[in-house]
Amino acid sequence: MILKASQRAGGKQLAAHLLNARDNDHVTVHELRGFVADDLTGALNEAYAVSRGTRCRQFLFSLSLSPPATEDVSIDMFERAIADIEAKMKLSEHPRAIVFHEKHGRRHAHCVWSRIDTDSMTAINLPLFKLKLRDMSRSLFLENGWQMPRGLMNSEERDPFTFNLAEWQQALRAKRDPRATKELFQECWAVSDDLPTFENALKARGFYLARGDRRGFVAIDWRGEVYSLSRWTGRKNKELQAKLGKSDQLPSVALVKAEIDHQAQAKTETLLDEIKSELDRRRSAFEQERRNLVAGQRQERAKLKQAQERRAISEKCERQSRLPTGVKALWFRLTGQYAPIKNAIEEEAEASRARDQSEWKALVDRQLNDRRTLSDNHRRKLDRDRLTASALLHQQNPLASSHDWQLQIRR
Repeated sequence: MILKASQRAGGKQLAAHLLNARDNDHVTVHELRGFVADDLTGALNEAYAVSRGTRCRQFLFSLSLSPPATEDVSIDMFERAIADIEAKMKLSEHPRAIVFHEKHGRRHAHCVWSRIDTDSMTAINLPLFKLKLRDMSRSLFLENGWQMPRGLMNSEERDPFTFNLAEWQQALRAKRDPRATKELFQECWAVSDDLPTFENALKARGFYLARGDRRGFVAIDWRGEVYSLSRWTGRKNKELQAKLGKSDQLPSVALVKAEIDHQAQAKTETLLDEIKSELDRRRSAFEQERRNLVAGQRQERAKLKQAQERRAISEKCERQSRLPTGVKALWFRLTGQYAPIKNAIEEEAEASRARDQSEWKALVDRQLNDRRTLSDNHRRKLDRDRLTASALLHQQNPLASSHDWQLQIRR
């Protein structure tokens, strides 16, 4: 059944909508649980009063449950679905109201919960509730064998020949889950009315119908694996023939595999073009990054050189100022005091030169390391793209040599 929900306020307005007997043939308040009030309006007003003790504005979680128009769904089935949903949403034991509407000969249900946990006086968080309800809706259709609306088909399963490069690589690495595969076949069966719609539903997810040697109807995935439809849909051959007709009108397994190989080759060529474009883009980006790095390093070296020159001049002047001049210098020479001062100054000058050289070396070493890191990263990315291209070429032509692969990549 279709499940639609929202977090909302406006309990009085919601009660008026749910009790609207003008647009519905029959309105039945089936259950009021956890409320002091014995009517729907009073119950939702009570939920609002409790919410005033919190900061929550959307204190209600309102859900509608609409089964297929052609199905007669019992009240027990509605109640089981509601119980599963409230457990999934962690709303068990929360006050709730269940209302049934009947019109046009169909019955559907509404369930409204209070989101407020009265023990902690906080609102229950409902993350990703739309996705959770979509999955539960899909499960209800599959479990009851109802024809599933196309909007509930799993959009993640699709024709791999529409994948981009990243999706293709992920698909090659992934191992197909048998349970997910069975659900996929059952979904395609549920949304199909005849052979063309079933074939299109399968093809949109990378499967192709064929005539099996002994099994009647089979499906072949894009890797060339063959699947028995009776096994994977859970339907007997009579049911398959009733909906799809005779398997004689379908191509053989060999013909379908040949067509898949042709599509795979075309897709491989497309992906190789994508890889070649990516290689060119990486080379261009690397060259630009290299130029920017070198320009920055040159500025950094020039800045250090200027700073060292200014400091060297300043330190030299300071050292020179400590040497005596004139008569005082003559006296220092005669008394032996000049030589120690001169030697100390020379040692300080040598230490300054060693320090400058050490600073320069540290800068150059760091810049060389940055440059190597840039080149290594670029080389790893190129090697990864080349390996991917080689694998694709080998998949297309297992007899091709590595040299042939490299030539095609460079072209």
